[in-house]
Amino acid sequence: MFLNYLKIAWRSLLKSKVYTLLNILGLAIGLSCFILISLYVLDELSYDRYHAKADRIYRINSDIRFGDSEMHMAETPDVMGAILKKDYPQVEEYVRLYTNSGSQHLKKGDGYLNEAYVAHADSSFFRVFSFTPLAGDLDKALSSPNSVVLTESMALKYFGTTEVVGRPLQNIRGQVFDITAVIEDMPANGHFRFDFIFSMDNFPYEWGSYLSHNFHTYLLLKEGVGAEDFQPRLDQYIVDHAMPRISQMLNVKTLAELEASGNSLAYSLTPLTEIHLYSDRSSELSPSGNIQYVYIFSAVALFILLIACVNFMNLATARSAGRAREVGIRKVLGSRRGQLVVQFLTEATLMALLAMIIALVLVVMVLPYFNELAAKSLSMELIRQPYFLLFLLMLPFGVGLLAGSYPAFFLSAFRPIQVLKGTLTMGAKGGDFRNVLVVFQFATSIILIIGTMVVYRQLAYIQTKNLGFDKEQVLVVENTWVLENRAAAFKNEVLQMAGVQSGTYSGFLPINGSYRNNQSFSKEAVMNSTSGFNMQRWQIDYDYLNTLGMELVAGRNFSSAFGGDSSAVIINETTAQMLGYEDPIGKKIYQVGDYATGAVNGLEIIGVVRNFHFESMHQQIGPLCMVLNNHSHMASFKVDAAKIPALLSGIEDKWEDMAQGMPFSYRFLDDDFTQMYRAEQQVGQITLIFTALAIVVACLGLFGLSTFIAERRAKEIGIRKVLGASVEGLVQLLSKEFLRLVLIAFLIASPLAWWAMHTWLQDFAYRIDLSWWIFAGAGILALIIALATVSVQALKAATANPVKNLRTE
Repeated sequence: MFLNYLKIAWRSLLKSKVYTLLNILGLAIGLSCFILISLYVLDELSYDRYHAKADRIYRINSDIRFGDSEMHMAETPDVMGAILKKDYPQVEEYVRLYTNSGSQHLKKGDGYLNEAYVAHADSSFFRVFSFTPLAGDLDKALSSPNSVVLTESMALKYFGTTEVVGRPLQNIRGQVFDITAVIEDMPANGHFRFDFIFSMDNFPYEWGSYLSHNFHTYLLLKEGVGAEDFQPRLDQYIVDHAMPRISQMLNVKTLAELEASGNSLAYSLTPLTEIHLYSDRSSELSPSGNIQYVYIFSAVALFILLIACVNFMNLATARSAGRAREVGIRKVLGSRRGQLVVQFLTEATLMALLAMIIALVLVVMVLPYFNELAAKSLSMELIRQPYFLLFLLMLPFGVGLLAGSYPAFFLSAFRPIQVLKGTLTMGAKGGDFRNVLVVFQFATSIILIIGTMVVYRQLAYIQTKNLGFDKEQVLVVENTWVLENRAAAFKNEVLQMAGVQSGTYSGFLPINGSYRNNQSFSKEAVMNSTSGFNMQRWQIDYDYLNTLGMELVAGRNFSSAFGGDSSAVIINETTAQMLGYEDPIGKKIYQVGDYATGAVNGLEIIGVVRNFHFESMHQQIGPLCMVLNNHSHMASFKVDAAKIPALLSGIEDKWEDMAQGMPFSYRFLDDDFTQMYRAEQQVGQITLIFTALAIVVACLGLFGLSTFIAERRAKEIGIRKVLGASVEGLVQLLSKEFLRLVLIAFLIASPLAWWAMHTWLQDFAYRIDLSWWIFAGAGILALIIALATVSVQALKAATANPVKNLRTE
């Protein structure tokens, strides 16, 4: 019996080739989009789950409010992990990671290579996190000073083999490290990924600080202990260990008194498996994902699949008149309704299976391009996983049942007597349902169009907004600290080159990822809970403001003509407003020099710089000050764009002469700025592509539906033409119903799209307004698309020879 169903289904599909092609193509596009986005979503949800103890690992977060400044950090004091393990039996183990030391320059042959993915870690690192060893004993790998663990790719890069345990590795400062283990490369789906892990024991740091937050600290809690259970211990840690130091510095005795003054300190735990999608704190170890985008892409995938299923329903019900006699004859010959339902569901499932085969081929073809677009490394290996393979096997059957259910029950309900007598009327019910489906398709498409327009407008706003500095044609030469006493000579040599307008040394640039330095300051010489505040403190030279095009709104820049500028400071407008001085020039602020005693150093305000964005536009511009210091961490040069190729060659030659075998590394500031919004760009590009595909799928259905309606009304059109109807009038007649449905879809989609994009924009401190013309433009675009799709068949029907259609009457 089942083979008979398949045979009849196959013949039915071959009989209506256009109908079959439209349905299979629409389903294939919908399924391929669904599979691609499913791979993306599953990868996002899989972060850090490969650790054997992932369900018990938590990271400690810090939330600090001091003055009018708030900090939400992923870092803690160096002492915190050890104290929590000692005081509370719920802590099985702790581990700290330190990454603020920057990159390492490691010797290979006669030169040095710059390695950015490095960290210092406690010896407990491999007892908390799970990585596959290739050589060495991970339990003891970081237990001695000057030890280092390499990944497989780094061992091969430096030594050509993984059998390197016991061999030395030297950095540019002459330190020699003992390689104690080699591990497999860390998986890409982790919130940190290092190539070198150095022992914490050999790291120079002023240990024992309770108020300096510089370490990522992770706790391995015992079985049955969760974040909520442990939270009271974190609160008690503040009372027992942090408050005595805060009291010395701010002259407050209790946590309640600190909070009453408008300040606060709080610690919390984030589960390891939630860090990637749910945390976006300062100093994250890698760019975070966003659970909102997972929801958005999941919804897009589901909607595209539903649009494809809607196409099937629409086309199948539209063909109902053509298959009515088939149903009537089958019923007269003894077929029961259940058998007809199975027959139609078999046809739908067969088409879904064929569409799935095509969809898998499409996924294999486009996956490399999708990976490049989404900055992922997805592979078809995931499909081979049992759970996903089962999902793919069940998907076409689920789609077949979903897409074929209504047509199956609709077609099988025809009465044979009415059908065979020719008295069957389709009634309004089937047409009304088809209209609902068309409205759903275009409402979804309009929402996607509006979403894409808003994302791209926000990105354009970010790119064109006045940032308060000039990011164009700024060449950044990295790692200039290796030049040591040759740094000034290097800068002067570059400044002499044609096309170089100015240059500066600094440790800070106004982009995300540039090293940050939050410090405590006071309005008064004696710091207390009301006069103290936190802000960024940047070290710059005389040429920093000029090179980056920053504008002073009051006072002056640092100058070698003023001998006292070493104890001077330039603040931004946010700081000036926070201080409350009508004229801050000449006033002093006081920097905390010793957190233990609260001792401060006075700095005279000599200038106020116009606010500039030194973090992404997700955050408000916070307080910032700049002090004079020839910090040669990196050099930035304002250059002539037309001379960049020649300049790069010349600068590289100077570098090779002065940098002792260090590779020349550079970047452009505008590229760094663009990278800050990489996630939003990916969302925009992916949404644009899938919006276009959703519209294509919807148009396939609309094209097929208009084709069948034109066929059903062929004789009516012939009569109208004979009676003098114009081609334009007939096209309007056939098109106006669809255009009415698109207008209804627009009215439904607009408020939903407004709510969704308003919610998305709230994540930006600086954002566009949702102008009415965005919605109007999306509606007009949808109307044009629908009109263009329907008009093809409407024009064909209106220009057909009426004699041919009326010949049989």
